[in-house]
Amino acid sequence: MTEPKAPSTAERGLLGGLRDRFSGAISQVAAAGALIVVFVILSIVAPSFLSADNLFNLGSQTSVNAVMAVGVTLVIITGGIDLSVGSVAALSGVVGVMLMADFGFNPLLGILGGLAVGAAAGLVNGLLVSVIGLPPFIATLGMLSVARGLVLIVTGAVAVFGAPDSFRLLGQGVVGVLPIPVLLIVVVALLGHLVLTRTRLGRYAYVMGSNLEAARLSGVPVKRYTTSVYVLAGALAGLGGMIAASRINSGQPNFGEGLELDVIAAVVIGGASLFGGRGTVLGSLIGAFLVAVIRNGAVQLDIGTFYQNVLIGVIIWLAVWWDYYQRRKLGSEAGG
Repeated sequence: MTEPKAPSTAERGLLGGLRDRFSGAISQVAAAGALIVVFVILSIVAPSFLSADNLFNLGSQTSVNAVMAVGVTLVIITGGIDLSVGSVAALSGVVGVMLMADFGFNPLLGILGGLAVGAAAGLVNGLLVSVIGLPPFIATLGMLSVARGLVLIVTGAVAVFGAPDSFRLLGQGVVGVLPIPVLLIVVVALLGHLVLTRTRLGRYAYVMGSNLEAARLSGVPVKRYTTSVYVLAGALAGLGGMIAASRINSGQPNFGEGLELDVIAAVVIGGASLFGGRGTVLGSLIGAFLVAVIRNGAVQLDIGTFYQNVLIGVIIWLAVWWDYYQRRKLGSEAGG
């Protein structure tokens, strides 16, 4: 009797990729299920949760995290991490408001200025990782401190006011019945999805995250594309900072402290792997809404911020443990 032919290396790689995608899909479904359950429970125990005002605020609040999560998704898919998004968002928001209040820029130019600040911070992160060779954790941890320090220096730790009232449209405006921040989530998510699925940057991001050395040997310009994902993440952090500043029509130097925790939690909960090579924009959006609903519901139930942070931290533990467990399982199956 002829023995069954062992799968080739290519076939094993294909099967492993399919299993990995299936595992990511399971994580997304689990996150979506958790979001539905939490939403229903809060609708029952907190009657004001379903009020129009609260849902409007929930959508606006989620927009900041969701927009930033799209950028962080790109970084994490490459196997990197960005711990600086909260501080970069604060710096971008403050500079954008200062451009309008102190230098007379119109709101559009002020917003673009904030995005440019975020992109510049992302460029520094990308160069530190791709050219200097610093680990992403160290490079972005340093940027977290640098950006926060710059915020305090340029503002003197005092909030910046004086932006024109029209600037409020970005964070408080409505088109029909939909808040503009929610529309921004849709636009950024669609663009992020197209980047991941229809561009060379997206394809190379997955390749680099799966095996950086193999990507380099295959001719992928790793330095260029690594830098690019950090620039995009920085620009989207800048946009998140401008949305947040618009909601209160001021630049707050203390904005974004600990925000990176929520953003990274959203991406990981949505099925992205901190080991790289896996993640989707849809999953990150689900994660962002889950984190936002939990925090909003906690406020409705008068649960303090400290307890919220504990809960989000535990959720991160569980999500990373699940990813690690799945990868060990897939590795053992591939080896077998």
